[in-house]
Amino acid sequence: MSETEVLQKYWGHQAFRPLQQEIIASVLAGNDTLALLPTGGGKSVCFQVPALMRPGICIVVSPLVALMKDQVENLKSRGIEAVAIYAGMGKREIDILLDNCIYGNIRFLYLSPERLLSELVRIRISYMNVNLIAVDEAHCVSQWGYDFRPSYLEVKALREFAPQAPVLALTATATDAVRADMIGKLELKAPNIFVKSFSRSNLSYVVADDEDKHRKLLSVVRNLRGSGLVYVRNRRETTEVASFLQRNGIASDFYHAGLEKDVRFAKQAAWKSGSIRVMACTNAFGMGIDKADVRFVVHWDLPESLEAYYQEAGRAGRDEKRAYAVLFGGKAEQRMLEARFRDHFPTPDEVKQVYHQLGNFYQLAYGAGEGLNLAFDLSDFCRRFGLNPNKTLQALKFLEHDGYLVLSDRIYNPSRVIFLTGHEELYRFQIENRQYDSLIKVILRSYGGSFDQYVGISESEIAKRTGHSYNEIVAALRHLDKIELLHYLPQTDDPQLTFLRPRTDLLHFDLDVVYLNWRQGVQREQIRAVTGYVTTAACRSQQLLHYFGERSRETCGNCDVCLAERRKARAEQLDDQIDFEILGALQQERFSIDELMQVLKTGSDPERLTRIRELLDAGKIKTDGNNYYL
Repeated sequence: MSETEVLQKYWGHQAFRPLQQEIIASVLAGNDTLALLPTGGGKSVCFQVPALMRPGICIVVSPLVALMKDQVENLKSRGIEAVAIYAGMGKREIDILLDNCIYGNIRFLYLSPERLLSELVRIRISYMNVNLIAVDEAHCVSQWGYDFRPSYLEVKALREFAPQAPVLALTATATDAVRADMIGKLELKAPNIFVKSFSRSNLSYVVADDEDKHRKLLSVVRNLRGSGLVYVRNRRETTEVASFLQRNGIASDFYHAGLEKDVRFAKQAAWKSGSIRVMACTNAFGMGIDKADVRFVVHWDLPESLEAYYQEAGRAGRDEKRAYAVLFGGKAEQRMLEARFRDHFPTPDEVKQVYHQLGNFYQLAYGAGEGLNLAFDLSDFCRRFGLNPNKTLQALKFLEHDGYLVLSDRIYNPSRVIFLTGHEELYRFQIENRQYDSLIKVILRSYGGSFDQYVGISESEIAKRTGHSYNEIVAALRHLDKIELLHYLPQTDDPQLTFLRPRTDLLHFDLDVVYLNWRQGVQREQIRAVTGYVTTAACRSQQLLHYFGERSRETCGNCDVCLAERRKARAEQLDDQIDFEILGALQQERFSIDELMQVLKTGSDPERLTRIRELLDAGKIKTDGNNYYL
């Protein structure tokens, strides 16, 4: 099948979006490829289509576990076999999935970058028939980028285990420095580079410096139709903004990563369906959500980089119709952004302290902990030791860079089981242990394939079907796990922290202080770019394009700066026309003020009076107290 036939068969689309077909052709020709497609540009199709046109498996590296899981489910719904391996999964579970990738009909293996640190994963990949390596969110490999992930540096190791496979690096935002860094860090060989313009002609960028943000937000929401997003800095602000909108009759809700999984899904579904019009949220919301009719995205606070702003603002107007990106960027917001940078960047001593307290938190002895994978609650950790959450998160990134640990995203993992015994032995156990018979039957009947792989289960659903309580089912599953009849992995909704080295005492703790200081400089420049964007009276779209290395001579004509200049030009043109009429009339005869106002055809009465006063002050016309004349 051709690439178009594959697109039609699995996705039902008749044609590709701009640049997709060229990128696919480059990959099919065996070339390393770098593709920059803005948010909503259809990056996933660029590796999914060519991978399906060749025998073998495509390895996809992505830092966003939630997005990986969504893509896996999406592919499965189209009849395409795909699996994902990420932090928080057990060794046995990973082992089974990797075996299926080698011997089964799996076409896509999604990996979080920290999984590439595992020798088990690397060795098993070498046995796979890899037809393509796709690196999603590839800007994360660059130390110049706004969202650098140290574990992304391991991606180049894939080339050693699958040297025949081309590499496709994909991202939505990258400056010239980040592009060059991506090519070097991923060791791309003479890559073909495809860059879709960062220009969004249907998106109007607006910077609002109103002191009353609540009044301005209401004005935006009431004057624009359709759904919208309001991005805020923290969880507290999500509830405050949503409550304010609700009090003013706006169907709104709030969203952040601290909510229970079912609550998050319900809120997300309500917004996508339109029953909730406006979602006040942290940046945890929106990634991978393809809603075409978002008419506005409002940033309540200044973002910490233009890359983050461009991505989040770009969620508006994906249907190519007029949409608005409103950024609150007054003096107060600028001061807050500077303060956040000063207060949240850790010192070397603070990084060391976080490492020391992690050992105490998990009660690790010195020399112990290597390879340990544990659930991590950032708020609980910071509360126990009186730490600043933002500084702590930054400190963990530096510890990750220096190879001490890896911290994954928060992700919901349902409970999973796999039977460790054969059918006959299980049947014998059921006869001899009647108290477990109904539980085992429900699992076998409701969750197929539980002898071959881990299957997701719902303890509450099993409890309902067996007539037992939730706690009784959990206790029974734990007992069956203990006697090794099955392996039971309870559900988790926490990020996972993995210790890569044994715990080190502070005398032997080695921190790359030079790198820490350099990253501080990079972040400082990113913040300067943000403050420059909101304070410079130049076309907003041109400023963004220039930041991403794209030159444009034409202004967008839609942003607040362009519209203000257009209004000013119209006002000047109107003044000239009124002046021309006044001078022309007075060349013929003298007029009283009332007569002159009646003769004039252009402008409103206040505008005409203003021009008469201006001409008097300039000495171009005169008055004797009753009449006006030249």
